[in-house]
Amino acid sequence: MNKKHTGQLHEKKTHFKLSDGLAEFPQNVFEYSESLIQLDLSGNHLSALPDDFCKFENLRILFLSNNDFTSFPRVLGRMKNLDIIGFKANRIKGIPEDALPENLRWLILTDNAIEELPISIGNCSRLQKLMLAGNRLSQLPEEMSKCKNLELLRISANRLKAIPDWLFNLPKLTWLAYAGNPVSSIFTQPLLTSLDWNQLTLAEQLGQGASGFIYKASWNGKDVAVKLFKGEVTSDGWPSDEMHASIHAQDHPNIARVLAEIQHHPEGRRGLVFEFISPDYRNLGLPPNFETCTRDTFPQNSDFTCSGIVAIACLMASALKHLHERGIMHGDFYAHNILCNNDNKALLSDFGAATRYDRKEGHLSLKLERLDVRAFGCLVDDLLQRAIDPDHRFYTYLFDLRDLCLRDELSKRPALETLLSLLEQLKN
Repeated sequence: MNKKHTGQLHEKKTHFKLSDGLAEFPQNVFEYSESLIQLDLSGNHLSALPDDFCKFENLRILFLSNNDFTSFPRVLGRMKNLDIIGFKANRIKGIPEDALPENLRWLILTDNAIEELPISIGNCSRLQKLMLAGNRLSQLPEEMSKCKNLELLRISANRLKAIPDWLFNLPKLTWLAYAGNPVSSIFTQPLLTSLDWNQLTLAEQLGQGASGFIYKASWNGKDVAVKLFKGEVTSDGWPSDEMHASIHAQDHPNIARVLAEIQHHPEGRRGLVFEFISPDYRNLGLPPNFETCTRDTFPQNSDFTCSGIVAIACLMASALKHLHERGIMHGDFYAHNILCNNDNKALLSDFGAATRYDRKEGHLSLKLERLDVRAFGCLVDDLLQRAIDPDHRFYTYLFDLRDLCLRDELSKRPALETLLSLLEQLKN
């Protein structure tokens, strides 16, 4: 095998990655058909898979993003062990009825041209995470109501005129984003101070997310953080919706504060200027991995006291309550989107998956709030699993609070106002 085409191959040939402008599937990869668990052929010009691709019978993870597929390969439906599939940024228009593996757990179809989903998606009973932002969907098949394990759904930047009621009957649905659809485009855009790009002095890059890059900068001699948006659709939706939600969420001490909107960037890029956050703040957790799928991960040395968990939970319940009072569902309420210091002071950030809604629609308002409440319960659960003082008097109380938030029936979960009150009583 030519060294140029070997990709990154582990000793046991379980993982293989190759991005080399390929227009046809590399047949020599079949040499590892019995051992491959993960195959990544993203960043090529592939438009089809061979009919015998199902020879990779132990394959669990397949990435074919940034290729030229116009149809979802039917052969994948015959692969029983395949549970993670990524086709981001192709040109897929349709998905054959028999093309989805029934054991599918995580499906990424962001930034394609899909107009409808197959009704067979209802057979994917293990499906937990479904990424559909940036397509042409005008409705979701009612058969999806059988996907009882679905927890994270991204349907932003589509053509949906309504959100189906059955969606809120999914017992585990937690992280939902649907901004950038006709159903959510009725809002005026919030106003913010404009800042000319030339007034900023850019310093080092601090980080990078799905929607853009974050830099340290100086403005009038003061340290600030600058987020420059990439401009294209992301896994969460349109960066412009993130900008508007970030601006609309202002004036809460536990939400990252936006100072200004950037104007006259030399490349025409949009951006926001944030209050600089002290370096002693760090991410409370890390994003999910292939194994956890929808749940955050944590460094091995992560540990929390029950008093610390209560302190953080109280601040975050207050932040979420503030958002919903302004008609904003965060949609991505996770430990990895919370910044925390050693004194358990916490800031909620990243509005990439946020959805604005009309508070006057009482029934919808309650449902969207209770989704964030379930995410809150997942956060408490994650922190409790790493509690170092399980004999503390708060421990059992926090478990009971978690269970309330995780109730299958959405209407039986507590309101954020109730959660905050319970936590404040406990704290005092």
